[in-house]
Amino acid sequence: MGIAVGGRFLREQEDSAPCAHEPSRETIRIAADLALTCTEITHNKDGREIILLSFASGDPENPFNWNVHRRRFISALLCLMTLFVGLATTAFSSGIDRMCKDLNVSRELGQLGLFTFNITCAIAPLFLAPFCELAGRRVVYVGAYFCFTLMFVGLALGRNIATILVCRALLGLFGSVGTILVGGTFSDMYSAEEMARPMALFSFVAILGTVAAPIYAGFIDEAIGWRWLEGIQGLSNIPLLIFVTLGLPETRGGLVLRKRAMTLATATGVHSFVSHMDLEAKSVKALLHESSVKAIHMLITEPVVLVFGLWIGFAWFITFLFLSVIPITFQDKRGWNEGIAGLPYISLCVGTTVGYLANFLQIRHWTRIKSTHSRRVVPEDRLYGVLYGGSLLPVGLFMYSFTQYRGLTWVGPTLSLAPIATGIFFIFESCYSYTADCYGEDNAGSALAGQSFLRNTMGAVAPLFAAQFFHNVGSQYAGLILALVSSAMACIPYLMFKYGPVLRQRSSLALHD
Repeated sequence: MGIAVGGRFLREQEDSAPCAHEPSRETIRIAADLALTCTEITHNKDGREIILLSFASGDPENPFNWNVHRRRFISALLCLMTLFVGLATTAFSSGIDRMCKDLNVSRELGQLGLFTFNITCAIAPLFLAPFCELAGRRVVYVGAYFCFTLMFVGLALGRNIATILVCRALLGLFGSVGTILVGGTFSDMYSAEEMARPMALFSFVAILGTVAAPIYAGFIDEAIGWRWLEGIQGLSNIPLLIFVTLGLPETRGGLVLRKRAMTLATATGVHSFVSHMDLEAKSVKALLHESSVKAIHMLITEPVVLVFGLWIGFAWFITFLFLSVIPITFQDKRGWNEGIAGLPYISLCVGTTVGYLANFLQIRHWTRIKSTHSRRVVPEDRLYGVLYGGSLLPVGLFMYSFTQYRGLTWVGPTLSLAPIATGIFFIFESCYSYTADCYGEDNAGSALAGQSFLRNTMGAVAPLFAAQFFHNVGSQYAGLILALVSSAMACIPYLMFKYGPVLRQRSSLALHD
């Protein structure tokens, strides 16, 4: 073990951030600025001698050593980006009718704007994930969010439906970066024990943004038109884009060490300095295989991935289905104007918030199990929350279907939206945490990519036939069908609680107890 240091850092005492406990260590000194870095001579898989770099204890450039306020600030930026992407996803739906009238196209063609956004979010991560990992976090976040903001110009000024659909597809492409990178960015800064809270917050804002947009979008469209609806959203993204550009650092510690390796190679002429990220780096072909081919293969062949993928896909299907269902209930049946008809979405926001707060009971229970050491923590310990919370989705759907009659008060269907959203949150959170625990670091990324593909695909197709389904079948019976399907799926966590260990033992990719 040794150390490398240079420039202004030479004045610091070497033992202020020790790499090892040996009394004497080989020291590499260079003229260029280089923070104290640990070195270790080892060999790569080809047998070539290399010098492996690692962070010294207490290194302020190591993301795990950042203070809690800095990590919370970065987490807030990521969650705000996720929130704005969610708002952009569904605010579009409020302006569809006026847009179609203005552009002289059918409403079905206008609904394709929702489809193209979601289907791009489904497909793009399968192919973009490797390139996002190789380029680093910061450059991808800033570049993608800049392009995301720029797309609102095309949406606000587009003169034909083709322009609108292309811009919506590109909006989904650039917006999907959050889906790809946020989980990895959190893992750059937080230990496994700390991940539950930031990931729960990410799930909360992802759902909240999706269901909250119609609350304000209907009023904007009604007052100043669909073009300003898109324009205002684009303008509202600019302050956040500035904060992201100026305040978001690179969170991948491996990239910091890679830059130090390049500095050492330039200063010493020795090109054997590497970081752990270089040793573990995979080829683009291998990464593409994991993010696309392996993801779809696991979705098809792994029962846990498929079953939970269908469940979370159905929950996302319901979310986007209700973008068309709520206007039928409150505009068509009760004659409310567009702005007022968006206010029942507040109930969805309340339900999502209740789910987020109640999930802390699940986190506390899991933490208690882990800290007692009375037994090993197993993936099924992630399911206690959804055992109860997941059943709220069919409860809410039954309530909604039975309060659809024209003569009944608006209070019934409005209140029923809250348990629907609470159930969706618990399904969203538990499915991903359970799947991640089942497949571990090596295979969880592919499993989650497969589930995300199925989720966004089902969300994409929902608006295409939602209105026809509820009009032709009848609101009461359409809601009843959804409630019955949801009731059957509410059995999934109970079945996994009992048979999950058996399924993991039979799988060659899952972690075994």
